[in-house]
Amino acid sequence: MLPFLREHHADPGRLHAEGRVTRVALEHARAQVAAFLGARPREVVFTSSGTEAVNAAVAGAIARAGGGHVVTTAVEHSSVREAIERAASGVTVVGVDRFGRFDAAEVAAAVRPDTALVSVQLANHEVGTVQPAADVCARVRPAGTLVHVDACAAVGYLPVSFSALGADLCSVTAHTWGGPKGAGALLVRRGLRVPPLLVGGAQERARRGGMEDIPAWVGFGAAASAVDLTVEAARARALVARAVEGISAVPGIARHGDPSAEGSLPNLLCLAVEGVEAEPVLLALDQHGVAVHSGSSCSSETLEPSPVLAAMGVDAEHTLRVSVGWSSTPADVDRFVSALPSIVEGLRGLRSV
Repeated sequence: MLPFLREHHADPGRLHAEGRVTRVALEHARAQVAAFLGARPREVVFTSSGTEAVNAAVAGAIARAGGGHVVTTAVEHSSVREAIERAASGVTVVGVDRFGRFDAAEVAAAVRPDTALVSVQLANHEVGTVQPAADVCARVRPAGTLVHVDACAAVGYLPVSFSALGADLCSVTAHTWGGPKGAGALLVRRGLRVPPLLVGGAQERARRGGMEDIPAWVGFGAAASAVDLTVEAARARALVARAVEGISAVPGIARHGDPSAEGSLPNLLCLAVEGVEAEPVLLALDQHGVAVHSGSSCSSETLEPSPVLAAMGVDAEHTLRVSVGWSSTPADVDRFVSALPSIVEGLRGLRSV
C-alpha cells in the first residue's frame, strides 16, 4: 500500500502516464480479489466497507424493481436490517433455531410475487453459525427474484466462491481477516445491472461514483493474494478449541451457536456466563490485556440487546463474544483462559455479598 500513499497519487481515470500506473494497480487488485472469491474481475465493485456494499446491494435491488417486498432473517447484520427498513415497502423476517440458523425452505416460502430481494447471510457475525445461503439461492433465483448474500463474516475464514454460491449480489469486507480498514466489495453477477448507491461519477464502470481509494483496494488485493484459507482456518479453529478446553472447568459457562466444526466459523466463540453481566467481565479482561466483546461486533455504542441473540432466545446481557484473527497467538488465548475463571468467580462473589 505504501507506494500509493507516498508516491502514486494520480487519478486512475486519467490517460496520462501517472494515471495509468494507478489504473494498472487497481485492476491488478481487482483480479486478486476476484480470484480469491471465485468471481470474474468485472463482477467486483470496490467499496469503502462491507456496510457500503450491503447498502448498495439492498438499495440497488429494490430500486431496480421500482420498490417492493424483501425477505430476510432475524439474525442479519444491522447494516442489512437498516438498509432494508429504509428502502423496502414491506419486509418478511424469517426466524432461526437455537443455533441461530435459518431454514432455506422457510426463506423461499416467504417469497411473494412482489418480492424484489431476498437477503441472507453466509455466516453469522456474532455466534459463528454457518448458514444455508447457497440453498436459498438455488430455491429462489429460478423464479427471478434477486438474492443478496452478506458474506462479510465468512470471507477470510471459509472458502467463498461467488460462482458456486449462485447469488446475484454478495457483499464482502477486508478488515476482519487481515486486510485494511476501509476496503470492501460488492460482487455483482455478470449481466446484472442495479442502480448505484453513490452517483456523480463513472468510476467502477459507472457502478460506484467517487474517487477510487487505491491504497486501501491495493491492500485488499494483496491480502486476498496472501491468505492461505486452509492454514488460517485450521490455526483459528485450534486457538478457539484451546480456549474452549481451558474454560471448560469453569461452572456456569456455555457456548452459543453450532459447536460443530462444519457448522461454525473457525474464529468465533460466543459464551454465556451465568450470573454475571458481560460488561464487567469485558472490562476486567481488558485490565489483563485481553480484548473481547459483548454482543455484536457493531453494537458497542448502543445499549440495546443484540437482535441476533434475542432471536435465538439468548440473554444477551450475559454473553461474551470472543474472536481470534490473523495476529492472535496461543499466548493470547492462554492469557484469556488464565484470567477468566478468577474474574467470573470474583464478580459472582460480589453478587452474593
